[in-house]
Amino acid sequence: MKVALINGSPHEMGSTYGALLIAGENLKKEGIDYEIFWIGNKPVSGCLGCGACRKLGKCVIEDSVNQFAKIAHEFDGFIFGTPVHFAAMGGQIASFMDRLFFSANKSGAFYLKPASAIAVARRAGTTATIDQINKYFLFAHMPVISSRYWNVIHGTNKDEILKDEEGVQIIRILAKNMAFFLKCKEAGLKAGILPPEPETQIPTNFIR
Repeated sequence: MKVALINGSPHEMGSTYGALLIAGENLKKEGIDYEIFWIGNKPVSGCLGCGACRKLGKCVIEDSVNQFAKIAHEFDGFIFGTPVHFAAMGGQIASFMDRLFFSANKSGAFYLKPASAIAVARRAGTTATIDQINKYFLFAHMPVISSRYWNVIHGTNKDEILKDEEGVQIIRILAKNMAFFLKCKEAGLKAGILPPEPETQIPTNFIR
């Protein structure tokens, strides 16, 4: 089994990378592989609302969104990491997740796969950021993996976050909980417990 750790920071080896590395190292201890995917530091466009992905099966914009969508099926779980910008996720990963979950969700890449978010900040805005990211998981039928507290850690670089001992513990427990869920899911499938059949969406709006 393998978990994708998505680095949503424009800094490849910054504090967000460090936080994801803590998760990855603890997943490894539990026998779960991991791979860190950096979304890069080039501009990531927001969704254009063109609807082309419904016909193409991918986003019409060729960038890191489609690069990750191509490999998303290879993973059994996902952890999205982001720095906190103005009490919210970074602009790049916000656009990345908007387009990824809209264009790739119907492919089944995320269906019933566990997911979690990690917010990294100098000081505040972390809980609002976690709430923001969790909404993508709820949209995509993804069980949300928790820890013993909100999944946040503080620091301005990958060395400084190690001084946040509680934050390190939170991420360590998160990784253990993710590993436990993945093992339980695997055992259930082997025992013949099948996932529910997906239902076709019944779209409505508030004026009908």
